[in-house]
Amino acid sequence: MKRNLVLGFVLLLVAATGFAQRSKDLNVIHGKFPTNAAKEPDFHAGGAGGAGQLIDHGGPIMTNAKVVYIFWGWPSSAATADAYVNNLIAFRDSQYGMILHIGMLAQYRSTGSTGFKGTQADVFDANPPAQARVTDTMVMQKVAASCAALSGGCRTDTVYEVFIPATHYSDDGSGATSCGGPNLAYCAYHGYGDGVNLASNIKYSIEPYPSCSGCKGPAGWTDYHNQEHFVVHETREAMSDPQLNAWWDNAGYEADDKCAWGRNGSFLFQESKPDGRTYAYQMEYSNSSRKCVQ
Repeated sequence: MKRNLVLGFVLLLVAATGFAQRSKDLNVIHGKFPTNAAKEPDFHAGGAGGAGQLIDHGGPIMTNAKVVYIFWGWPSSAATADAYVNNLIAFRDSQYGMILHIGMLAQYRSTGSTGFKGTQADVFDANPPAQARVTDTMVMQKVAASCAALSGGCRTDTVYEVFIPATHYSDDGSGATSCGGPNLAYCAYHGYGDGVNLASNIKYSIEPYPSCSGCKGPAGWTDYHNQEHFVVHETREAMSDPQLNAWWDNAGYEADDKCAWGRNGSFLFQESKPDGRTYAYQMEYSNSSRKCVQ
């Protein structure tokens, strides 16, 4: 989530205690996905991290969201030759993938999607970022250049999700970093443009490679399963709280933040599907059920 720096799937090492600026969502407090070091507390209503039901703060939501992947450091051949890339694409495109677990979003002012694959093609850039430390500014600039080159340009109904190799790490600008960085605090986050490097109505997420133990799920999960976990988290939050002014609880937690990891990973699950693949997910908070649901 990027509450201009509020975390979204930040999987923070420690639960954040306040809001950052208003532009990022590091999943634990609007935007960032905290690491699994925070997996013991349950972030649902009444738990250590959350604070009651999600509240509608009136900001825009996405009613038919699309997702475009930007693989920064992979050639186009990776779409079929690289298992990590291939499985992430299937997770978005398959009728048995991510789309199966967004139904609970409809209660949040008709947030939803009829299918995440739109008319715009994914972006492959064989040249990785010029430096190992990938800043938020770099991510926004990459999104701006990438979507501007696509048919239809940068679209407001789309979440542009940036993947970087295991040799690189994300730096959100607050001193916190993802896997590979000097101050591991989150695994991914979503945000929106700052109006300078990227138009403020364009949504994005940064999806660092889950190369460290702090961003891994249950034993046996592959790197792409761990990444699917973060993709579904950030995509759903980008839909229900795209500009960090829509749905979150009294503590600042978005719907997926409230169900991040869970005690001993209890909010994580896998499903084997008729398309021959096994996908990885996390639960999401439902106001109507008053708990984390699949």
